[in-house]
Amino acid sequence: MLQGRKTLINIFILGIGFMLMFTAFQTCGNIEQTVIKSFNSSEFHGSGYNSMAIIYGVFSASNLIAPSVVAVIGPQLSLFFSGLVYSGYIAMFIHPFTWSFYTVSVLVGIAAAVLWTAQGNLLTINSTDSTIGRNSGIFWALLQFSLFFGNLYIYVQWHDKAHISDKDRQTVFISLTVISLVGNFLFFLIQRIEPEAPPSEASESLLPGDNSESSSVVKAIQLAMTKEMLLLSVSIAYTGLELTFYSGVYGTCIGAMNQFGEHAKGLIGLSGIFIGIGEILGGSLFGILNQWNRWGRNPVVFLGLATHFLAFYLIFLNIASDAPLAPEEGTDLRSFIPPNVNVALLCSFLLGLGDSCFNTQLLSIIGFMYRDDSAPAFAVFKFVQSITAAVAFFYSNYLLLHWQLLIMVLVGFVGTLSFFVAEWLVVSHQRNSDYDSI
Repeated sequence: MLQGRKTLINIFILGIGFMLMFTAFQTCGNIEQTVIKSFNSSEFHGSGYNSMAIIYGVFSASNLIAPSVVAVIGPQLSLFFSGLVYSGYIAMFIHPFTWSFYTVSVLVGIAAAVLWTAQGNLLTINSTDSTIGRNSGIFWALLQFSLFFGNLYIYVQWHDKAHISDKDRQTVFISLTVISLVGNFLFFLIQRIEPEAPPSEASESLLPGDNSESSSVVKAIQLAMTKEMLLLSVSIAYTGLELTFYSGVYGTCIGAMNQFGEHAKGLIGLSGIFIGIGEILGGSLFGILNQWNRWGRNPVVFLGLATHFLAFYLIFLNIASDAPLAPEEGTDLRSFIPPNVNVALLCSFLLGLGDSCFNTQLLSIIGFMYRDDSAPAFAVFKFVQSITAAVAFFYSNYLLLHWQLLIMVLVGFVGTLSFFVAEWLVVSHQRNSDYDSI
């Protein structure tokens, strides 16, 4: 009973720490392309899309070494030092230079791999088979509060701004840097959980001080080649594509729509708030439902796909096709229907809700299947997600909106089918194991 309370407290601390960190970082990602377009400096020549492509590209490669870092210094210190790099990236926008912008982007990619591998490790250590779904939902809901608070701040600060001045930018990014640092230090409040049974050989390799760094890399590669992980990789790849879209592209599209009026820049923050509401609702709801839903994870994933398809269709009708590529002056190109702010914000909510459906169930199924190899398993998860996010941020510099939506529709459909098959294999294996134990 006492152990259960301690693990639940750890999950809440983990979620609140990530909430504060990503209140800063996700808000930064949501507005940085718009901010960069507003720069009036001959010293800076950068692209927010290119920065994010670098971050996720390096992130994907760094996932091969991340389990080793977590094994050597432990998940707690891994979270703290990685978080400091995130804070440095945000602080860089206070007075940006091209060289510092892209250099810190590379460092954040490395830090991200360590951060998320440590997060998956701690989530699994503090969960059992019966609580992994609940804890995944709690963590995801707390994390997504970051979208709500950060973008509410942006909306309040910028709702009447047609142009982002240097003072506006500096005020926002100083505040975000402080918030990020507070989140970093919260990780020191996480209590160590002692295993109730002697750890297996696989789990021992994840403990601080273990010298089997190379085996962590080998284990990650081995897990990536399993049938279940290959199937889940298609679903994970889809989450990388739509992560790019909702965290960077869609806000830029809304800010570029001149038909939304002179306060379109403020709508970027409001859109992020509605994405956050969808994420929080989904994380809270499906974390609870996962405890008693006799139909398993598939209905939640199907709901996520249906929600996203509805959002993509409405976005296709409501947003001009050249909005992702428009200059600071915005676009006057007409959409298929008269642009409607309410429809745009409804789509933001649907994007967040659908994203939470996919991610809570992926966290749950991976934590369940690979309990003894949680750090390598979550490293594979983040490797696949980040490499597809890097590709998506790269093509966002060139592809019109309708082509980006089409790519997500195709990958989302195939990814949902592959998740269904993976879930069936897990349930089938579980039934066989229960039968063998009779």
